[in-house]
Amino acid sequence: MNYSNPSHFDLLVVGAGIVGLAHAYTAARRGLKVCVLERDAACVGASIRNFGFVTVTGQAAGDTWRRARRARQVWGEIAPQAGIPVLHHGLYLRACRPQAHAVLEAFMRTEMGADCELLDTDEAARRAPALQLVRAQSVLYSPHEMRVESRSAIAQLTRWLAEVHGVVFRFGEAVLEVATPRVRTARATLYADRVVVCTNTELHGLFAERLAPHALRLCQLQMLRVQPEPGFRLPGSVMGDLSLVRYHGYSQLPEAAPLLEQIRREDAQSLQHGIHLIVVQSADGSLVVGDSHHYGAVLEPFANEQVDALILRHLRETLQLREATVTQRWVGTYPSSADTDCLIDRPDAATRVVLVTSGTGASTAFGIAEDVFGAW
Repeated sequence: MNYSNPSHFDLLVVGAGIVGLAHAYTAARRGLKVCVLERDAACVGASIRNFGFVTVTGQAAGDTWRRARRARQVWGEIAPQAGIPVLHHGLYLRACRPQAHAVLEAFMRTEMGADCELLDTDEAARRAPALQLVRAQSVLYSPHEMRVESRSAIAQLTRWLAEVHGVVFRFGEAVLEVATPRVRTARATLYADRVVVCTNTELHGLFAERLAPHALRLCQLQMLRVQPEPGFRLPGSVMGDLSLVRYHGYSQLPEAAPLLEQIRREDAQSLQHGIHLIVVQSADGSLVVGDSHHYGAVLEPFANEQVDALILRHLRETLQLREATVTQRWVGTYPSSADTDCLIDRPDAATRVVLVTSGTGASTAFGIAEDVFGAW
């Protein structure tokens, strides 16, 4: 590669979300000259509209769980280097129904339960006094999780990659064609030995003909920022029963089937809207709360008040909150597959198309990128 030519690189990455940044970081660590192309003036998609919750426990057994474990390690290494604050560690998953407790007992018997603890309510109350535990059967504690503020972390990671690792970023530059080694943008023609396309929800643009057979849909979620009373603190991230029938690390266990049937009888509306509770806390004390899941080929960009009300009901049932004032509402969108958590397509020997199709980008992207380069 001609390093003196500013239009020539070892690797071009299309997309500056977390998946694109993970590939840029992995390549730069290998000594490659990297350029990231992003159509918007900044990253404004799913990578900044999520919880910033790096989730290991509950990810699907196999590649997704393995990638999440590795991604958690990488986040732990680079966050202090990039000046990204880690706001809290760990996960508390409250099981209210006896069937939910049975799922947690089964999970603890798998290899994915290593280093986790199944707490009785007395011990959970001591460790996590913010939890409502009157109806609880038990609480799963996992030490593996960490949380960053995704709205600022993505920008901080971008600056660090540019300043410390020499990654070139070209924002506000749409990619029109990829024919490796040539990439044509709205502004220029660039060249690279390899190209990774990480365009998230752009299913009808680059390589649309290769994505079409995978029957990808869009998934839209609703989230809120809630201000609790002054001094309210979470000991870590929080989930509940509904997470056990959504996260595949739990839901694919045989013991999850009775729980799902019970929830269908008791809370069909939440299942209909794909709701499961996640709560994390920001440095200013506010809570990021969600979320719901609606699917389709195209989705209206409007939040549903009924869905927000259901999410807030679960929040109040789970935490001992005296106040819960909503200060922000938003929607996020990501591609979804019924068959895989991550799609890695190989249009040719020098090109990869990488889409996280399960909403787990923050949790798995660094592990995915290492797999992509390890197999290249």
